[in-house]
Amino acid sequence: MLIHYHTLMSEPICPYVSRGGFKLEAALAGFGVDPSGCTCADLGCSTGGFTDCLLQRGAARVYAVDTAYGQLAWKLRQDDRVVVMERSNALYTTATEPCDLVTVDMGWTRQEYAVPAALKWLKTTPEARIITLLKPHYELGLSKTTRGVAAKHHLGEILLQVHDQMAQLGATVLSHMSSPIRGAKGGNVEYLVLLARA
Repeated sequence: MLIHYHTLMSEPICPYVSRGGFKLEAALAGFGVDPSGCTCADLGCSTGGFTDCLLQRGAARVYAVDTAYGQLAWKLRQDDRVVVMERSNALYTTATEPCDLVTVDMGWTRQEYAVPAALKWLKTTPEARIITLLKPHYELGLSKTTRGVAAKHHLGEILLQVHDQMAQLGATVLSHMSSPIRGAKGGNVEYLVLLARA
């Protein structure tokens, strides 16, 4: 993963509108996914870190979908390649067009709900992919976390659980990797998962 640093400071210079861009940057490199020329959807776009990363890597169009209003960064709103879909819950939004790549970071939404939403946007071609951000503390629920933080011994359990769920949801797990950045709240370990249509 490429993180650029000030020569006189230890804090990284973020080339994206949010730190989420670093997460997707690592996933694209780690999974060998090239979004250049692709039609993409960013479900749960928020400020637009994933969207920004996709655009900087040559995506032809990105549908930026989020339930919030006014949260997407101004520079992305002005980009002709971005289709802003605010006040839109991805779980219930009708896909505008089939996409080559769908990225997912839908906050508190568990993968069992997020992945079917992503599949609605995904092309039926063999090359089409989903990259979803898996947050174990959300999958576990509050009863199995301590102040919202997932214990290490639960991480393998969650990965196995999600892997098994995918077949039932119509998706296949191709690979997964640890996110290079931990969750902003509580420092939770997160994973990026590469999926294809089953």
